Amino acid sequence: MRIVTANVNGIRAAARRGGLDWLARQDADVIALQEVRASDEQLLKVLADGGLGEWHVSAAEGRAKGHAGVAVLTRRQPTRVSSDVGPVEFTDVGRWIEVELPSDHGTVTVISTYVHTGEAETPKQDEKFRFLDAVGERLASLAENGGYAVLTGDLNICHSADDLKNWKGNVGKAGFLPEEQAHLDRWIGDHEYVDVQRALHGPGPGPYTWWSWRGKAFDNDAGWRIDYQFASRALAERATRADVGRAAAYAERWSDHAPVTVDYDVTLD
Repeated sequence: MRIVTANVNGIRAAARRGGLDWLARQDADVIALQEVRASDEQLLKVLADGGLGEWHVSAAEGRAKGHAGVAVLTRRQPTRVSSDVGPVEFTDVGRWIEVELPSDHGTVTVISTYVHTGEAETPKQDEKFRFLDAVGERLASLAENGGYAVLTGDLNICHSADDLKNWKGNVGKAGFLPEEQAHLDRWIGDHEYVDVQRALHGPGPGPYTWWSWRGKAFDNDAGWRIDYQFASRALAERATRADVGRAAAYAERWSDHAPVTVDYDVTLD
């Protein structure tokens, strides 16, 4: 089972830049998308025009037009789809979609999530913490009794200094707050999830997954690692390869994020 997760920074813009061509070449079984920024109708049309029209699409569009939006593309129809992460305030905001897929090792739950950036010491940051609380509770439930589950997406959090080139300049700022990092610590320590890319790659710095479009951030690899695949321990033990699809050059980028690909020794039915 190959899962690719990518923040497309707008599915229509990514398609114009060649992003769907890239995704179609990856021989993936599951493709998780974030920041789709399109209605369900627009998403389906772009995917069809881009050669991904035969995939099953499970999507949650953002409440605000042109913002957020997540999707999971699968080659086979999921047995269950839900956009409910728990609290009512996060209904219809386009930040969470989960699907269940049958496999030779039982049901696999795949989630695509988009955690907004936040802003330290503001209501926006408080909302981010509430969303992370809800995510933690859902992950704990999914991992019960050795369940196979994987959270993919843009978390807008660097877990440690290994995940941020200019970490000293970002102390106290959203995305690198100890309170944010503590949520990931709990997913790992309390709920036994594994940051699969980090586990397979080993210590950093990097590889990063986001670089500003501005200046020389990409050329100087002054990036952030904020895109992840967090797998339940049972599934993480079957992870065999992880890769960050950093573009070869600035001109070849189709998003300000790079996709993260993980192979798992699991066969989908």
